[in-house]
Amino acid sequence: MNALFAFVSGLVFGLGLIISGMANPAKVLGFLDLAGAWDPSLAFVMGGAVLATAAGFAVLRRRRASLSGEPLRWPTATRIDARLALGSLVFGAGWGLAGFCPGPALVAASAGVSEALVFVAAMLAGMAVFSILEKIKSR
Repeated sequence: MNALFAFVSGLVFGLGLIISGMANPAKVLGFLDLAGAWDPSLAFVMGGAVLATAAGFAVLRRRRASLSGEPLRWPTATRIDARLALGSLVFGAGWGLAGFCPGPALVAASAGVSEALVFVAAMLAGMAVFSILEKIKSR
């Protein structure tokens, strides 16, 4: 049953990315280009996502388990540290340079968009490097 929930959630998310234009790097870069031909339409997409998420969190805060029956595990970290700030900066720089973030990149890569395939390969390489560095650090 959990696999079905995961599949349906991923499908709805992917369709939302396609319909909203978030999987189109030109649209994303137009949104990020505040000094040029700014396209504010994605601000409404993000605002709608924030409102829907806030409503979902309000409901889930009163529950002990998810709709699939899994226990809810809320994050416990509350500190903003250097790793979080640096990771956010790298994420934002990558998004601004490529016009992709991980979710939309996977959607576009599955459609065969060559730029997205390169982005996903670079993302996976970065994840591998991080994993290796974390293992070295924990020794």
